[in-house]
Amino acid sequence: VQLQASGGGLVQAGGSLRLSCTTSLDHYALGWFRQAPGKEREFVASMRWRGDLRAYADSVKGRFAISRDSAKTTYFLQMNRLIHEDTAKYFCAARTTWSRESYFTVAGDFDHWGQGTQVTVSS
Repeated sequence: VQLQASGGGLVQAGGSLRLSCTTSLDHYALGWFRQAPGKEREFVASMRWRGDLRAYADSVKGRFAISRDSAKTTYFLQMNRLIHEDTAKYFCAARTTWSRESYFTVAGDFDHWGQGTQVTVSS
């Protein structure tokens, strides 16, 4: 498996979860996206492999944080102060090619996708 997301679950509103994404890919950037039933997949957060240049969707700024381990094989999405609207299936995605762009915030920026992990926030 090249990308594997884990850590989802059921949590009460106001609670926290930490998602993990392990990757065996040589990558330039990694991102998190989510998709709720009946909705389009949307960007959540991304980070360049160097550990810099983080980007966040406005809806999660100040509540979510993306990070990675020093080996650059596992990325995390720390989700705090969860709300019902955060309920979705969360996917991690990797970009394997170099880019002169600094931030990656659309699905088309990424070329490999994991299978996702479900996050359900009860209100």
